[in-house]
Amino acid sequence: MSNLSPKMTGLSFVVWISPRGNAKHDVRVKVSRGPKTKPDEWVTVGIRPDVQVLYGTLPAEDLRTLRLWVAINRAVLVRFWDGDIEYTEDVLRLLRPLEE
Repeated sequence: MSNLSPKMTGLSFVVWISPRGNAKHDVRVKVSRGPKTKPDEWVTVGIRPDVQVLYGTLPAEDLRTLRLWVAINRAVLVRFWDGDIEYTEDVLRLLRPLEE
């Protein structure tokens, strides 16, 4: 998993992204308060067809801003998940921050 800083995303929390690997589920991201976190502290969020919290809890305002960020970056996140974008450095170059 790659962690995306608030500076990179424009969000007030860290977003974790990854390629599908051997996962059986659809595209997901994880969210945490900071970069040093334990897996049981992550909030798991599905991004299609709609952004929705699958595990954990996320304040309404954080979910609102995450939805906006995903809307801007959904195609890139899906391409990374599907393996069409192979390297983290390439996905980082394509992701756009939320600008409110």
